[in-house]
Formats: sequence, C-alpha cells, structure tokens
Amino acid sequence: MEKAKMSAYQLFTLILLFEIGSAVWFPIAIDAKQDAWLAALIAMAGGFCLFFIYYGLYRYYPDLPPTEYVQRLLGSVLGKGIAFCYVLYFTYVAASILRDFGELLVTIAYPATPLFIINALFILVVVYMVYQGIEVIARTSEVLFVGMCLLFLSGFLLMMISGIIHLENLKPILEEGLSPVIKTAFTDTLYFPFGQMVAFAMILPYVKEREKVKRTGLWALGMSGLLLALFAAGNIGALGLDLASHAQYPLLASIQSIEVAGFLERLDIYFILFVMISGFLKISLFFYVAVMGASHLFQVKHPSHLAYPMGIVILLISMATASSYTEYTEEWRAVYLPYVDPSFQVIIPVLLLIIAFFKNRKKAI
Repeated sequence: MEKAKMSAYQLFTLILLFEIGSAVWFPIAIDAKQDAWLAALIAMAGGFCLFFIYYGLYRYYPDLPPTEYVQRLLGSVLGKGIAFCYVLYFTYVAASILRDFGELLVTIAYPATPLFIINALFILVVVYMVYQGIEVIARTSEVLFVGMCLLFLSGFLLMMISGIIHLENLKPILEEGLSPVIKTAFTDTLYFPFGQMVAFAMILPYVKEREKVKRTGLWALGMSGLLLALFAAGNIGALGLDLASHAQYPLLASIQSIEVAGFLERLDIYFILFVMISGFLKISLFFYVAVMGASHLFQVKHPSHLAYPMGIVILLISMATASSYTEYTEEWRAVYLPYVDPSFQVIIPVLLLIIAFFKNRKKAI
C-alpha cells in the first residue's frame, strides 16, 4: 500500500464526482423513456447493495486491497489470476472513458484536431496526477467538488429562469408499467455508473476515519443517484423524450436551449467544464487503481514508476478499441455491459464475500 491517508470528506467528494463522472454525458436510463429518472433511483438502490458487498470485504480486510486479499481467499495461483484480470479491467475502463472524452471534445469543440492528440494531451495530465499519489487526487477532488457545485447550481438556475423545462414531458409516469423501468435499472444503469464503485474497493484502505466509511459511502451514493435522476428528468423535461433519446449528448442540447434576456445563450462552456472536471477525476481514479493493482501483483517497490508506461498503454488502448465511435458503442452494449461488468462488479465480489465469511467464521470458532 502507498503510505497515504485521506479523510472521510475527501472520500465523499471522490465518490460523488466519480459516480456523476461520464454518466451525465450520455442519455442515462433512456430505455425507460420518460421514467428514466425513476430507473436511475431504482439503480441507486441496487448500488447500495453493491456497496455493502464491497464494504463487507473491506471489513474483513481493512488494510488490504482486493488484489491482495483475493490471493488469501482463493490461493496464490487463482488469486493472482483474478487480480490480474481486475488490473486489465480497470485499465480498459480508464481507456474507454478516455476514448469517450476524446470523442466528445472532437465532436463539440475541436473537430479539426486528431483524436490521438486530444487523448495524448489529456492522459499526460492524468499520468502526472496518478504519479503524485492518492493524497493529491483526494485533495484535488475537494477543489473540483466546489467548482462542480457552482456549475450545477448556476446551470440549474439558468434553466429554471429560461423556462425550458416542461414537466408535462415527464408524463405519463409508468405508462408501460414498472417492468421496463426495473429492467433498464438492473441491466444497464446499475452497472454504469453505480457498479463502477468496485474501483473504490482499492481506495477504502486509505481512509483514516474507518468508522465513517460506510456512512460516507452511502451518503455519496445517495447524492449521486439523486443528481443523476435530476439530470435525466431535466434533459427530458427540456428536450422532450424523442430529442433526449436521440441526442448524442442530451445535457449539451439542454444547455444550448438556455436563453435568458435575449443575450445569455450558447453556454456550451458549462458542458465542457463539466466534462473536463468529471472526466479528469474518473479517468484518474481508474488509472490509479490499475497502477496500484499492478504494483501489488508484480511487487513493484515504487508504484509511481508504473504511471508513465501504463499511461502509454491506456492511450493506445483508447485508440485501438474500435475503428469508429459507433463501432465502439455497439461493442460496449453487446459485450461489455451484459457480460464483463456483471462479472467484475457483482459475481466475483459476491463469491469473494461468501468465501471470506466462511473463512473468517472458522477463525472465530
């Protein structure tokens, strides 16, 4: 473990910004149609259950990251195999978010700039942050949290003043019953973004106020779920269901609809700043846990030495994952979301928790 500690408040800011992260860029839970906000809340309840699984493992091994206690639970050979798979998983997720971020900036801000250049410049900053360690990332999250709150409050106020939100777009509620909403919540929104909390299993041992970990995690998850539901409802209320479901970036379309006093309009900078803050922190965290996992697995004395070579790997994966953004999203929906995410976020942690329960029960006896 890195010789570092963070406060419960820093954990709160990290989780909140991480969960909002890249989820606000896309039409979250839109398969539930005008009930997308309700699907987000139901998925949040599922996210609480997943957090209790990760917290349960943390209670058994408060000083060890998953890449180490998995070896105690499953043995050296199988444990190292699972740990290596988690390192690959964290690395790929960091690369996929980097790809999302680069594609977004190319689409809305820098159409003449090659995707590789944008991704390379951004990963350089992320590599430097990861090289400095978790304490620097945690302190940075405190500053970014204040900026995000100011952006959110001022943006929401402008949307209300401009009168673009029409609550009738959210009706009828549960038009097709509760079944499609639950299906969307537990086959899509649960894994993205709530299930990605599995990365924090690597972060929890750094929290110095251990008695506050559970309460802080639940509060942060609850706040992020409410905010995501509010974003989903706001986008549909401002754009209508048809436009919100077909827009590549519905939050951007909503912000572009703001017009106050005939001159305050085209506030794209709000969206870009939102993306920069949330994308930066989420990539940094996934990158950091991948570096730490690799250092534990291969017994690297100074984990920071892995930051630059793994940064190059993440950059190359972000470019090679698909030939186009359309192909990338199709592969993500067809393979990654239904098979990879459930395995690493739900199935493996549940099995580890069951094994840990029986092993520690024998010790207690």
